Amino acid sequence: MFAAGFLPAHARQQVEALAFFVELWTKHAVLIPVQFLAYHPPASSRILAVIGTDRYRSRMNLEDHLGDIICKARAMSGVSAATAAAATGISETELSALEATGQRGKRPDFTALANLIGLNPAKLEAIANGWHPAEKDLSLWRELRQISTTEGGNTVHCYLIWDEVTRDTALFDTGWDAAPVFKLIEENQLQLKHLFITHTHEDHVAGLQQIRERFPKIHLHTDARGAPPQHRNRRNDFIMLGSLRITNRETPGHAEDGVTYIIGTWPEDAPHVAIVGDAIFAGSIGRGNQSWALARQKVREQIFTLPAETLICPGHGPLTTVTEEKAHNPFF
Repeated sequence: MFAAGFLPAHARQQVEALAFFVELWTKHAVLIPVQFLAYHPPASSRILAVIGTDRYRSRMNLEDHLGDIICKARAMSGVSAATAAAATGISETELSALEATGQRGKRPDFTALANLIGLNPAKLEAIANGWHPAEKDLSLWRELRQISTTEGGNTVHCYLIWDEVTRDTALFDTGWDAAPVFKLIEENQLQLKHLFITHTHEDHVAGLQQIRERFPKIHLHTDARGAPPQHRNRRNDFIMLGSLRITNRETPGHAEDGVTYIIGTWPEDAPHVAIVGDAIFAGSIGRGNQSWALARQKVREQIFTLPAETLICPGHGPLTTVTEEKAHNPFF
């Protein structure tokens, strides 16, 4: 169906994941492309974690260190390593080491660098000086769990929410492995009704087959163009999960089918929760595979317009808030 060999690497990944996604959800006999399975190590090598209502016991690292942010911004702005190094007073070798490790030797001119590659100088300097979002007390959202799974060094988060009275439950993305999701459902006597997909990159939908087999009547929500019409998000729709209200906003740029889900009307007036996929991370954004300009535009329009105290739940890295990202994210 697709001439994948002629596509860039990130586009091939999107095509393979989307083909798997559509095929899985529309056929009874599931046929999984070889390319989709090739990356997966044995299940015994997976790292699984669930973060619940307690405060973090240890601080989660930013998804993108200082060097990652600089490398992404150079790609976004089309600035070569030689040009960036010359502007900041360090050698190409020193810049390469900084981008690879996040650790600097000779201090570069961060103001000159940020201005050259389209970042906010003061915010980039803060990242260099160790800025990190404040730890979040998830007891404010008693029926919210962050589930982290790791394969091949790639840690991804999915999120489970439920209504405390009806026990009706929704899952946002699947991560690499659905086993910890099933464990939470059993432990809390939940009824999984909905699966919301933020985008169809492999690490976010790898557990689809497990979910589909365990819960064949679950209702899927996605912005994927190839999904059946009944599963496509509509912008003005809202889903009630007991007393919880779920809406959606389109956030493409990292992925063509990127979408952010907003969860409101929590008990005791807890702030809104935004499940953003890879649209934004604490201190960074997802790579602009579709369009860097569109990715930043949609964050400004669809995420930064949410209430300031909204909890941002990204696909990678620590939790953050709208206030923190508007004040500290160097891409804005």
